[in-house]
Amino acid sequence: MSVQFKDYYQTLGLPRTASDAEIKKAFRKLAREFHPDVAKDKKRAEEKFKEINEAYEVLSDPANRKKYDQLGANWKAGAEFRPPPGWEQFTGGRTYRQSGAGGADYEFQFGGTGFSDFFEQVFGSRRRGGQGFGRSAGFADEEFAARGRDIEGDIMVTLEEALRGSVRSVNVRSEAGGKVRTQTYQVKVPPGVTEGQRLRLAGRGEAGAGGGAAGDLYLRVRLAKHPDFEVEDHNLIHEAELAPWEAVLGANISIPTLNGRVNIKIPPGTQSGQKLRVRGRGLPQPNGGHGDLMVVTRIEVPERVPESERKLWEQLARESRFNPRD
Repeated sequence: MSVQFKDYYQTLGLPRTASDAEIKKAFRKLAREFHPDVAKDKKRAEEKFKEINEAYEVLSDPANRKKYDQLGANWKAGAEFRPPPGWEQFTGGRTYRQSGAGGADYEFQFGGTGFSDFFEQVFGSRRRGGQGFGRSAGFADEEFAARGRDIEGDIMVTLEEALRGSVRSVNVRSEAGGKVRTQTYQVKVPPGVTEGQRLRLAGRGEAGAGGGAAGDLYLRVRLAKHPDFEVEDHNLIHEAELAPWEAVLGANISIPTLNGRVNIKIPPGTQSGQKLRVRGRGLPQPNGGHGDLMVVTRIEVPERVPESERKLWEQLARESRFNPRD
């Protein structure tokens, strides 16, 4: 199968020599700009947000980035791409097309919320425990009645959707005898969905043969990367930057949550990497409660200071008895 090569560096506006910090910074900037909840052009923003997520999914992971870089630096966006021989053993050789009952082929489109064919071909099996498309039942009786295959694909879910739930349109396109048929289903994404969770649409898979029942459609949840949060179970993790004097003296700072900003107190003597808990500001839990927001502090030092500030730092260095190496 030939697919369109994706230049992930170009997507994030970066050179191939970009550092991990530069990749993270570029993703955060673009993700905030094109997040579907804030952009005016929702349709364009959703597609762009998907592309940004896909690029960051690969380039932020050292193993995936190394694999991607090995494809070669001479590929250009839009060129046809075929994975090199032997890549199937690493990727599972997954395809979006599946021969089904009656000679039909199935191709899946997720309303701009899934990943590209290129991603699926090279990286798609990394987080999957299943085998993608496959027959879930054999012949039911001597008359060869057979249940249709279950079909499966990914659906990208934002953290805002995981918090509040949503209803999404999913298009399933089938092709048989040269005729293309597209069916649209409304999928309920319940609050509290987790990475890898499968949403089941009963009877929306491949049609059965010989009077057999239709298979099911499964959508595997992929939580979209967020510019402000990482996810750990039902907890959210936010990294808060502090000035040195805020860490030493304490401060009240404003931080983002999925329901708007809140103020938290930074206690005096806070250390870099210290964790502060904001209860109930995480994602919904099965028991009806919510996870927490874990704020991880990071002390930032100015790269350059004017002469007037330098004199103050020098005075502090002379007068302070603090020695971090004691």
